[in-house]
Amino acid sequence: MLFAFLTGFLANDITDRNRQAARAVQSEAAELRNIYAVSNASVSDMGSLRSVFAKYVAALVDDEWPAMAQDQEAHSVESVYDALLREVSDPQIGQAAGAAVQTALLNAAVGAGSARSERLALASDRTIDAKWILVLILGVVTQISIGLVHMKKAGAQITALSVFSIAVVMALGLIGLQERPFSGDIRVEPGPLAEVAKIAAD
Repeated sequence: MLFAFLTGFLANDITDRNRQAARAVQSEAAELRNIYAVSNASVSDMGSLRSVFAKYVAALVDDEWPAMAQDQEAHSVESVYDALLREVSDPQIGQAAGAAVQTALLNAAVGAGSARSERLALASDRTIDAKWILVLILGVVTQISIGLVHMKKAGAQITALSVFSIAVVMALGLIGLQERPFSGDIRVEPGPLAEVAKIAAD
């Protein structure tokens, strides 16, 4: 029972982190879409802003995402994001399009930056090694216990140990595949950001 409880807690921690990662990507894409939509809806010319915006989103998908999957940093994205903030903070935007438009752009840019920071934090987050070690130790102890219970019946002992071992390997294997939310076989894809990059490039 203790092994099952700890395995469940471990799986819940990893699954919850993956859900947070997916939400962070969706939030980031939504804020970026807001920037694009507001800049297009404005009566003033925001060609310069949209140009920087397109470069930023392309850098997210082409540079930062592959680097993030390898636990590396894409320093080029920071400079492009700074350029985007300078563009949306330009007083001329407020004068030409109105304070409300500039405020919306600023809020969306800051929101996109916050969502990106959360995404990067989740990408570098790892389950505490002690949890994995404890689950593995309890798994071994449980196997020993099963073996001792069926010590006088070799057939039952082999069957019980085989079934338990297969179940443990399958369960922990599936949990381990989700350990890293942005890499591995089960991962969060950059689809929402890629869609924004495609729109911005048109």
